[in-house]
Amino acid sequence: MIVPRYRIAASTIPGAGQGLFIDEPVTRGRILVAPDAIPRTWTWEDIAARPDAEVLLPSTIRWFENRYTVSPEWPDECFVNHAFQPNGIWHLGFVFAATDLASGTELTVDYRHLLGEGQREAFNDALTGAPIVGLSWADSLALSTRQVAALLGPR
Repeated sequence: MIVPRYRIAASTIPGAGQGLFIDEPVTRGRILVAPDAIPRTWTWEDIAARPDAEVLLPSTIRWFENRYTVSPEWPDECFVNHAFQPNGIWHLGFVFAATDLASGTELTVDYRHLLGEGQREAFNDALTGAPIVGLSWADSLALSTRQVAALLGPR
């Protein structure tokens, strides 16, 4: 579920196709995307064993540990593109605004959180040309936890 008003339009990221743009200002720390309608999760081995695995891989997202969701129907959340310096923080299926975002901003997240450990994305980062390689679950969780905690500030 995408929380702020939004639209899908041509991405500003070279080669990315479509992107998801917010149509209202959003303050730092606000939830941009929240999980909903997740019918089940799969292990990587479950997905790899399917005869249509190659078709499903682009719509497969690591949810937690070795559990993945598969969304071949491509809901609008799938139009959030990658950036190594994203404006959204992926944390346990939620996406938080990393900074204050103006209306019209294209949302991005770091895809390394969405890939399995060592899994390489089919394309490289548009800005740097660097490969996008999945983090370990422990590294992903530690990094996103620190990022979300920093949004909250000292308590």
